[in-house]
Amino acid sequence: MTALDFFARWRVRLGYLLGVAALVLARPTPRAILIGAWVGMIGLGIRAYAAGVLRKQEILTMTGPYAYTRNPLYFGSSFLAVGAAIAMHSWWAAAIVLGYFALVYTLVMRREEMELRAKHTVAFEEYAKAVPLFFPQLMAAKSAGGASGFSATQYNKNHEYQAAVGFFLLFVVLTGIWWLRAH
Repeated sequence: MTALDFFARWRVRLGYLLGVAALVLARPTPRAILIGAWVGMIGLGIRAYAAGVLRKQEILTMTGPYAYTRNPLYFGSSFLAVGAAIAMHSWWAAAIVLGYFALVYTLVMRREEMELRAKHTVAFEEYAKAVPLFFPQLMAAKSAGGASGFSATQYNKNHEYQAAVGFFLLFVVLTGIWWLRAH
C-alpha cells in the first residue's frame, strides 16, 4: 500500500482522531463561531453544487464547477477547514486542522488524478490541460459536453448531506465548549 492509498483510505478515520485533538485545544468564542460558520457555509455551497453535478464512476465530469477546478469538492472542503479553524479560535487547533487538510488532500487529489488518467486517458489529459487542479480559474473551460445542471437526486446519491450534518454537529460541539468554559 502506497502513501497515497493509505491516506485515501484512512483520511476520515485520521481526521476524527486529529479532530478530537483540535477540539481539546479549541478556545471558541461566539464571534469566532459565527465567522467560522459563515466561511463554512460558502464551502458547503460549493460542495453541494459540485456533488449535484458529479456522476462518480459514470463519466468524467467536466461541466458545472468542474469547468473551473478539477476538485471543487475539495476546494469547498478547504472553506470548511478554514471555517472550522476560525471557529476553534486557537492557533494550535488551526494548525492541526489546516495541516491535516493540506497534507491529506494533496495526496488524495494526486491519487484520484492517477485513477482518472488511467480510466479516461486522452479525455482526462485534455481536461487537465484546460482546468486547474485546485484553485478555480475565472473562466469556465470549454467541455466536451455532458450533464452540467445541478440535480438534487445526484446530490443525495453522492451523500453530500453528510458534510452539512457533520459541519453542523461540529458547531454544536464548539458552542458547547464555549458555553462550558464561559459558565
